[in-house]
Amino acid sequence: MMAIQNRYEFMYYVSCTNANPNGDPDMGNTPRIDPQTMQGFITDVATKRRIRNYIQTAYAGQPGMNIIVQQSTNLNRHIAQAKRAAGVEDCAKQKEAVYAGRKKACELFYDVRTFGAVMSTGPNAGQVRGPVQITFGKSLDPVLPMDIAITRVAVADPIKEGTVEDYLKKEAETSEDKLRTMGRKQLIPFGLYEVRGFISANLAAETGFDDADLKVLFEAILNMYEHDHSASKGEMSVVSPLIIFKHVGTDTDAAQRVRQAKLGCAPAHKLFELVHVQKKPEVQFPRRYRDYDASVDTSHLPAGVELGFLSDPYAQVSWGELPAGEDWFRLA
Repeated sequence: MMAIQNRYEFMYYVSCTNANPNGDPDMGNTPRIDPQTMQGFITDVATKRRIRNYIQTAYAGQPGMNIIVQQSTNLNRHIAQAKRAAGVEDCAKQKEAVYAGRKKACELFYDVRTFGAVMSTGPNAGQVRGPVQITFGKSLDPVLPMDIAITRVAVADPIKEGTVEDYLKKEAETSEDKLRTMGRKQLIPFGLYEVRGFISANLAAETGFDDADLKVLFEAILNMYEHDHSASKGEMSVVSPLIIFKHVGTDTDAAQRVRQAKLGCAPAHKLFELVHVQKKPEVQFPRRYRDYDASVDTSHLPAGVELGFLSDPYAQVSWGELPAGEDWFRLA
């Protein structure tokens, strides 16, 4: 299939309630914040990890849908796998081997042709700059990081080479107070995060990122938190439709219009400014996404750009109108 022929920008909103949206390991896993504004962050790496996890779950075993960045694996094994599949594992011509391995990795691994990858860490397959880039998610308002003490009713003290009988004896000899301990949980009461993304048709031509891959990307974004519930992230959801800007061009000449569609017809930041989500005047401390008003200004949509929405991950994008049943966003 041909690579995508249009530039896209997209954005969406993530609601986080009584959860840790993205802990900072350098700060005791507390939620990430901007220390000046106290607005929360979700890193691009955290978002891409969840997209990858969804692809692994939903498309396991399907050709071209492998994931190169997997938990507890060595990336070099996957790079070597790509070079072997390309038939250049032992090729003496280094430049040709690198290029062939790079091309095969794009064919085999969804995240390589989507996000790109550095594959020069061992069996060299070069580097790939991916067509899809995602920003840090940022909360619309300040968030309140909380560090809550919890009681653990059991302990996990090791006994060297201990048997079941050794542990039973130790429990019998230890007072009840010594068989429980304390723990900590980090969370925020609530935050509504805006995430933005960019999709380059020119870079897609290099990796083979096509319309089917684009559909899977949007599906993964809408579903990723539904398959990532845990004690720390139990209430996180993509609560808005995906808001998609598609560049289609304006020129009457077909060839020039194709060129415009790839390069784009308006700056990305101008398109994002058409979306307005702000706290309702009567709300002091938001605790749900409906404490915000949300609208898209369609009257200033630039020529050559189409506006679309997607709230059902398995449906088609609704171009020019909100999906049926959408009652939070409105068009202005």
